[in-house]
This record gives sequence, C-alpha cells and structure tokens, in this order.
Amino acid sequence: MVFFLTLAAASAQAADPRKVIRYAPPSAESKLDPAAESDEASGSISHVIFDPMLTYDFLARPAKLKPNTAVALPEVADEGATYTLRIKPGIYFTPDPKFGGKKRELTAHDYVYSMKRLFDPKLKSQWLFLVEGKIRGGDEAMKHAKETNRFDFDAPMEGLQALDRYTVRIKLVTGDYSFPYVLAMPPTSALAREVVEGYGDDIAAHPVGTGPFLLKEWIRGSRVVLEANPGYREEYFDGEPGPDEASRKIHAALQGKRLPMVGRIEIFTIEEEQPRWLAFLNGETSYIRPLPEAFANLALPGGKLAPNLAKKGYSVTRDEIAWMTYTTLNTQEKIGDKPNPIGGFTPERIALRRAIALGWRIDEQLTVFDKGQSVRAYTPLPSMVSGYDPNFRSPVLDYNPAKAKALLDMFGFIDRDGDGYRENPDGSPLSFDHASVPTLRERQRNELWKKSMDAIGIRVTFNTVEPLPSLRKQAMLGRVQSFSYGWIADFPDGENFLQLLYKGSIGQVNYAMFDLPEYNEIYERVKRLPDGPERNALMGKMVKLIFVYAPWVVETHKVQSILVQPWVLNYKKHPFNHEPWKYLDVDLEREARR
Repeated sequence: MVFFLTLAAASAQAADPRKVIRYAPPSAESKLDPAAESDEASGSISHVIFDPMLTYDFLARPAKLKPNTAVALPEVADEGATYTLRIKPGIYFTPDPKFGGKKRELTAHDYVYSMKRLFDPKLKSQWLFLVEGKIRGGDEAMKHAKETNRFDFDAPMEGLQALDRYTVRIKLVTGDYSFPYVLAMPPTSALAREVVEGYGDDIAAHPVGTGPFLLKEWIRGSRVVLEANPGYREEYFDGEPGPDEASRKIHAALQGKRLPMVGRIEIFTIEEEQPRWLAFLNGETSYIRPLPEAFANLALPGGKLAPNLAKKGYSVTRDEIAWMTYTTLNTQEKIGDKPNPIGGFTPERIALRRAIALGWRIDEQLTVFDKGQSVRAYTPLPSMVSGYDPNFRSPVLDYNPAKAKALLDMFGFIDRDGDGYRENPDGSPLSFDHASVPTLRERQRNELWKKSMDAIGIRVTFNTVEPLPSLRKQAMLGRVQSFSYGWIADFPDGENFLQLLYKGSIGQVNYAMFDLPEYNEIYERVKRLPDGPERNALMGKMVKLIFVYAPWVVETHKVQSILVQPWVLNYKKHPFNHEPWKYLDVDLEREARR
C-alpha cells in the first residue's frame, strides 16, 4: 500500500500535458545535434533533449556545478589533468526504431563515443575548440581520420575511456581546472552510437536523448514542438535558494517538485521585433526574451516596469547572461589572393584598426539601438566570469574622432584626392567591407557605421549581406573583413572569451583570424592554472593585448530584460544554461482568465 501511494504521489507531480510554454526566439534553430551546431536556438532545444554529465544549480549565484547524469562531481587528479565520473544507472534513451524495440540504458560508453564525435572531421563541429589540443590522443585520432577519410571510433583513445559500464575517465594533455564546465554543456551530451550511425547524415533531424523533453514536431525554421519525456527518470528539484528574494520564492515553490512540470513546449521563430512584441502582448507567448530594444523605453520607463503592464500582472526579470558584443576586424594580411585592407600586424595596420575602434559612435549604439539594455564594455570579460577586473579601462575605447584622425594622419592615411576619404600610405584606395545580416536593425546599424567612418574619412561598404548561419561560416573561413557579433559565455570563466582570439580557435570561433604568439603563450599558461590571482593577472595581460592590436572593437555587455506572463511561474534565466524550461510551471486558472 505504501508503494502504491508513493507511485501515485510521484505521478501527481509529473508533467501536466495541459501546461504549455510558448516561446518565440528571434532566430531559428538549425541542427538538433548538440555536437554540430552552436546557435542559441538549437542549443536551447538540444539542452532539454540531451543530457551532459554535469549541470548547474538552477538558482545558486555565483554559478555552481552539480551532477546531472553523474553520481557526483568529478574526481580530480594529476593537477587538473585527470577527471573520473560515474554515471547513474537506470537512465534510458527515449525509444527509437534503431534500438530494435529494446530499452536502451545510458552508459559511460555513450559519453566516450559522443565526445569522440567532436574530433570527427566529417562532423565539422563548431565545438571542436572545447576539446582540441586538450584530450590525450584526440588530435592524433583527428589527424588519422583526415588522412584516411574515416574516424575510427573503435580505436582506443588515452584521454577518453569507459573503465566499466558506468565509469568515464578523461585524461587531458595538461592540467585544465576549467574543464569540468565543458562537461555541463550540450556538446558533451550523450548520443547513442547506433542511432547516430543508423541515421547517418540525417542524424540532426532525429534527436534521441535521455533528457526531460523529446521532439514531437519539427517544421524547420518555423515551428518546433517538444513534449515531456514520459520515460524521464524521477528527478526532484534540489538546490540552493540563491541570494535574492525572487530566487528564494522560486526555490520555495520548486522544493521537492518533480521535474519537468509542463507537458509541452511550443517554439516558433519571429525574427522581427514588432511582431514578436505584439505576440507577447496578445498572450501568444509565455515570455519574451530578450525584451526588444525598440520597446524597452515603452515597457521599462526609467528601468521599471510600466504601470499598465504591472497592472496586468506581467513580471520582469533580468536576462542573466554573460554576453559581450563586439565588431571583429579580420587581422590576416590576405583574404584569398587579395590584400585585406584592415589586416596585418605592421604599425600602420594596427593604427588603422585602433582608429576604427575610436571612430565607432558607441554612445549612439547604447542609446539609439540598445535603449538602455546594455552598458559600455571596458573589458571583453563580463562581471560574471573569472578574470574580470572592474578597474580596467583601455584608452582605445571611448568615441574620440579627433584622436582617430590624428592617429590616421600620423601613419600616412591621408585624403590625397580631396574626395573626403583617406587613401593608404602608398596612395592606393582604402576601404573595408562590413558584413551584416538582413534585418532592419542591422541596416540601421550599418547606417551608423557609415556615419562613424565618414566622420574620420574611412570608406566602408556593405556588400556582404547573409543570414547569420551563412555569415558565421564565411567568417570561420576568414572570408569576412568585418562584422558585428556577440559571445554568450559557455561557462563562468574569462578563458571562454579569451579563447575566441587564440590561434587554436582559427577556423572555428576566432573570426578575427588573430594569431599573436605572445597572446597564445599566455593563454596556454592560463589553461594550466587554477582560479586565483596569478591566473587573473595573466588574463589581464591578454585583455591589454586585445586593445593593443585591436582585432575587435569591444562594444557592450548586455543587461537585457525578460518580460513574463502572469500565469508563468518560476522563470529565471541562468547565466550559463539555456532556457529554464525544465523548471517552469503554469497557473492554469490564471491563464484561463487572460
């Protein structure tokens, strides 16, 4: 009888199919393979379908790792070079024809196989930088795969081993105390080998995981429907309450609840800000993240929720993400067989990139475009990551057209023909192309780029206009001279931002194609040190080198807001996780009264 009552109680707390979360992201998903794609929409979906070994305590601040499918946090040995984790028995993949009608348990071998996939050249993983040069035997296996045109998943790899059915051992080339954060990210989640090999090149359309939700419907680029996984393991909320009153209320509401609580997630892309805003006001979406800058002053006058919105029961919460925006300036001397006008490390090319940074009208970006939803970034490292120095301030930051023009004059960039635009020191024409995505906001941003560069006499063109996935792929190959982008931290470590300019990230996330030996050497030292003053000091040196050589125009740190419908409960964005769908609840009575 006690056993029956226990089952009944657990069932009562299981996901309710009547409870639906509806979300309209500003950009569409691409591939539902966590190792293959890095856009946020795909990551959010993959995050609730697939399981990494570790995760974050939902409410704890500062961010704190906790076990997910692992029994405990990893055992660490060899000064951060060896990590051992044990997987919880009794976790199962969602049913799929490739399993031949049998229940398929998650094992250590699945994590070993899935992490090896990151090294497979055929996959062309955008997350390769997480493991390349780090896991023993990984680079050698990748090299052999390139030579033979086949990755041998059966060949032993010293750095990735399943010691038994449930024990994973990871050995790194050198100590890396930040590596456990990688084990909390979707790219290191577990896939079943027979499913991957069974679907082949179409695996990204067949996401089969062990997470709280499963894919029910998918119209590519338009609509995704997730349903609560009926075979999901019994998971009950447990964690620290967090430092603020809102977090403590969420903690009290969640304590002891079985996860997930909602039965369905409906995702439909709305790229433009106005229809996304109207969909929220009409109750068609459960929350709007982020609040579009165009409506920030309307919704949050003076930084507070507008009285008319507060009266209707809407709530506002901070979008707690460590997000830095920047414009990347390609530093390679040539793009293809043509000279790159802003590339190179000669004094005049460095001066040119610095002048571009000084000429960018950052104050107009903050007020006209971001409308108070960002702050000036005086360092590329947001305050939520290690290595952040609140006292650092570079002289190559604030808008200063007079200094920019003086710098250009000093290095021979002069308007020789009187047309208002400067030529190169050798008299040849000077211009650079700023690439962008085809949205109204980016067209307006391009107008500000032209206004900024015209003021200092540099001609800028806008000939490259591509959807973001295509633009990123071109940038990975070094074919883009300049474009404005951003980076959302994968984990609470400044190294995650600084690796964007490491030589090992060229061809992946180093869109500036930046390869500076001094920077590379310091980065490699940082990777081998635990958190502390010595490591922070080295990261400070790297930040200074960024401003010296100007591969980026460092712009803002986002401080955006999220508006939530009155019937949606427990919404809080974690700084280093995707959407908190697993923790959300819906007040059905209040939703019915909307």
